[in-house]
Amino acid sequence: MSDIDLDDLAAELADFAPPEKKGGRSPREERIIAGFEEIQRFVGTHGRPPQHGEDRDIFERLYAVRLDRLRDLEECRSLVAPMDHQGLLKEGEHRQPGFSEAMDDDQLLAELAGLDDGSGITALRHVRTSADKRAAEEIANRKKCEDFEAFKPLFARVRDDLKAGVRQTRPFQTMAEIKKGEFFIVGGQIAYVAEVGNEFVTDYERRDSRLRVIYDNGTESDVLLRSLQRALHRDEAGRRITEPSAGPLFSGESSDEDLASGTIYVLRSKSGDPYVAAHREILHKIGVTGGDVKQRVANAKLDPTFLMADVEVVASYQLFNINRTRLENLIHRIFDPARVDAEIKDRFGTPIIPREWFLVPRFVIDEAVERIKDGTITGYAYDPNKASLIKME
Repeated sequence: MSDIDLDDLAAELADFAPPEKKGGRSPREERIIAGFEEIQRFVGTHGRPPQHGEDRDIFERLYAVRLDRLRDLEECRSLVAPMDHQGLLKEGEHRQPGFSEAMDDDQLLAELAGLDDGSGITALRHVRTSADKRAAEEIANRKKCEDFEAFKPLFARVRDDLKAGVRQTRPFQTMAEIKKGEFFIVGGQIAYVAEVGNEFVTDYERRDSRLRVIYDNGTESDVLLRSLQRALHRDEAGRRITEPSAGPLFSGESSDEDLASGTIYVLRSKSGDPYVAAHREILHKIGVTGGDVKQRVANAKLDPTFLMADVEVVASYQLFNINRTRLENLIHRIFDPARVDAEIKDRFGTPIIPREWFLVPRFVIDEAVERIKDGTITGYAYDPNKASLIKME
């Protein structure tokens, strides 16, 4: 019998172990509630339920699939109904077709993994084999992460990186290596490997380690490394999230998305507003344009994105063969902790919130541009308390 067969045999025998008696909600119920709360946060932010569709954000499409499942399973509906103050459990018009109502708890967990990086994101995968059920069970024993607040910024940054194209998702290769600090998508959740314990040898002469894995729904598990590998491999939607890379920003060959050249510009407002005046030396608008900067700011005093005032161009940096949109997204992600949220009314009285103004010293912007040029910027973040770029661990 092969080693792999022995692993599977051990997993099969574990099915007959007597269940542990626990008070309160079961881990499965906690996960269902946490998943529903994520959907509620989406609705609170966007003012509408998540919807299916290839033009939708990858996370919105995941939430839409999850909401369909929760609506159709009576036990799940009953569990989250008392907290459904937004009326999400009512049948929605944006529904994924072809869903079978005859699904048990394990199949729900497997179905929530239906995340794909292509057009098949809403395709249903009905999982009924015992092997795939075990894959769901291997990541099922989770508990509340008591120090989740320390990890929330990491998950927020990963989501921003995915949207900006700084990170990518890749299919998980069979039994590929897993390291501390890496991110994955498994069971429909983003998972972060926070700790890797000491290596040991199993009864089947295989090397393994105990992991501390944090999930973006506020739970954690102490799953074995090899169990996480199996879960990722058996999960058709299992993905490795790549490390941030500046590669997509600069290319040796031009494409439809590339520009022959682009300019990062840094502006300072001449507004007489007391707040602007008090922070004028470090309050900067940072953007990227493919045209002439002076022409871009010619009518600044009529444009709320320029604070309805004339501006001074304090710096500009010309770069060649860049992807302008991705570059601007990257810059704004780095300086997001210092972003200024101010509401400005345009000349018609319509309130607008400019999104490109940051409280950042000029010398830090200079350093960021140099790191963009040499490709090291993705390893740094801006710390507004220290007013400097810091290397991420």
